[in-house]
Amino acid sequence: MHNSNIPSHQDLPSSQSLIKSTIIAAVTSLVLLVTVVMPSEYGIDPTGVGSVLGLKKMGEIKVSLAEELAADQAAEQAAATAGTAPVLPVTTAPASTVENPQPAQVESLLSKAQAATAEPEAPAKPAVRDTVTFSLAPNQGVEIKAIMKEGEQLTYKWVSDGGKTNFDVHGDSQPLAIDYHNYEKGSVKVKEGTIQADFDGSHGWFWRNRTGEALNITLEVWGEYETLKRVK
Repeated sequence: MHNSNIPSHQDLPSSQSLIKSTIIAAVTSLVLLVTVVMPSEYGIDPTGVGSVLGLKKMGEIKVSLAEELAADQAAEQAAATAGTAPVLPVTTAPASTVENPQPAQVESLLSKAQAATAEPEAPAKPAVRDTVTFSLAPNQGVEIKAIMKEGEQLTYKWVSDGGKTNFDVHGDSQPLAIDYHNYEKGSVKVKEGTIQADFDGSHGWFWRNRTGEALNITLEVWGEYETLKRVK
């Protein structure tokens, strides 16, 4: 019997398609080689991508440990031949080639080195900045709070376009059952300072206009905090 399912010429890929697919595969392989394989296996990072992904450091450790292992084996063989105790070799900078170290020994040394490496510190929290302007009628009070974690710090400056304004810098926390924690009080037209949170919670300012005329206050805040909101 004859095979009746032989594909026609139209069903077969054209030479141009085959060439295009081959070129794409070759380019993809080259990119993976340069950006992944070379940094992670040999510590060579011509594009810089390996450094960003942490692959270059891994490759440098592998190469260094493999080189050290090969040097140890060579020293032991030389010592056994000469009948003397092995001399510890001086480690040098990682080389680009290594002569056939035992994979199990390299992986063991690599695991120990990675376990001994300290975890990188978390990046610093980016500073936040806000500017708020509000009006105060005679005897009116306004309260603005920043949500902060313990130890976080912000810097502030506020200015009254009228007379002196009574102010109270304080904090509170419902989860910690803290109703009032004073930082500073006074009566001025211009005030600059910092707040370092003594606990997780809300930290900020309360103003009351004791003059007989309405006034405006502009508050500038920048530093470490989650949000800034008007409470009253």
